[in-house]
Amino acid sequence: MSTEPRPKKLLEQVDDAIRLMHYAPRTGETYVHWIRRFIIFHGKRHPKDMGAAEVQAFLTYLAIDQNVSASTQNQALSALLFLYRHVLNQPLDLKVEAVRARKPEHLPTVLSKDEVRCILDKMSGVQKLMTQLLYGTGMRVSECVQLRVKDIDFDRREILVRDAKGMKDRVTMLPESLVIPLREHLAHVKLIHERDLARGYGSAPLPFALARKYPNAEREWGWQYVFPSARLAKDPETGVVQRWHTSESTVQKAIRQAAQAAGIAKPVGPHTFRHSFATHLLENGYDIRTVQELLGHKDVKTTMIYTHVLNRGPKAVRSPLD
Repeated sequence: MSTEPRPKKLLEQVDDAIRLMHYAPRTGETYVHWIRRFIIFHGKRHPKDMGAAEVQAFLTYLAIDQNVSASTQNQALSALLFLYRHVLNQPLDLKVEAVRARKPEHLPTVLSKDEVRCILDKMSGVQKLMTQLLYGTGMRVSECVQLRVKDIDFDRREILVRDAKGMKDRVTMLPESLVIPLREHLAHVKLIHERDLARGYGSAPLPFALARKYPNAEREWGWQYVFPSARLAKDPETGVVQRWHTSESTVQKAIRQAAQAAGIAKPVGPHTFRHSFATHLLENGYDIRTVQELLGHKDVKTTMIYTHVLNRGPKAVRSPLD
């Protein structure tokens, strides 16, 4: 009887490559989704037997038949380029001639300072604290829920956002008004952690291979999530029972309900507070390069979109009526 392990299937190889390159889990799930759809679209042919023509046909199908957005089509293209470059080792010589989905130029929804205040007044507890952090620091909701205790520096009034978009770290401010509420919140979280330890649990998932490098780190206080889940859960890969971070949907739902209760007609979600953070800083006279650094934008052009939504009319021109 042969004891040789079976060859890994293609999507398993994709998953291994994603982990090896330290891509975010959500990115990995998205890439696997698009690669699977690409294979099914072409009658389950193996990608190694296909090339640029089949990729272009799939992208055209997404734009014409599925009417996907430009960002969704680009996401599918990125997944396929990853497959051919890093898994099959046959990079595509691809100048995409597929029909491209049109990219709409939407301005971000921005709340006024009074609207922010009204929404926060309708919130309470942990969800309010998280929303205050979103607005007060410019963090994305994914960065907020994955925040670790060790990344809050109360003395320097800084928050270190690790492995953000593009796998880059950045530093943002810790609002003075949140120092005491955060300390009180962490005191409560520490009690939960100590109770977990007493019950034989108390570990938090560690990124990449740190669990092997630092075997005891997962139980250390500094590695615990600032906003832990209410329940312990078993890691599907290791079988270890751990306390993960709270769900993004928890704060998303709380923000939507608060916006409705405050009578805000605008579409409001967690990312709206990041947009408002940037816009209000620019309104207060801060340099755009400073705002770019705080947001973690690679290109200042991305940050410049907020200059179009400043509370001074289009292009910051004052109306002659005023």
